[in-house]
Amino acid sequence: MAKMTERMQELFNNVPIVVLSTATIDGIPNVVPVGAKKIIDNETILISNQFFNKTLANMQANPHVAVTYWEGHEGYQLKGTVTIETSGQRYEDTVKWIDELSTKSGNPKKCKGAIILQIQEIYGLAPGPGAGKQLL
Repeated sequence: MAKMTERMQELFNNVPIVVLSTATIDGIPNVVPVGAKKIIDNETILISNQFFNKTLANMQANPHVAVTYWEGHEGYQLKGTVTIETSGQRYEDTVKWIDELSTKSGNPKKCKGAIILQIQEIYGLAPGPGAGKQLL
């Protein structure tokens, strides 16, 4: 497992949208923007599923994903495997979180699942000679 540094976590929390990349079992890619995300701990992030269709099917068939985020010239890519929770306390907490967020925004949404990413590798995205280098 790779652990996000405090700076990686700070940037993750500050960017409004991250990019979630999945692939079919045959390797056909799919990429979606995600705003409902949070850090569980320095090795684990949670993404709430409100709208996933192809993305969900991909994760069910192939749990290997990447999450990419950046601001300016600083950015990171987190790679790992996901589990999908549709019951239990973490799922119930996510449903409540999304309900509160959507009520505040005036745009009701329904959480269909909590996607839990266990981070296995972290790559840097800063331009220059180290671009794409595995950091952790």
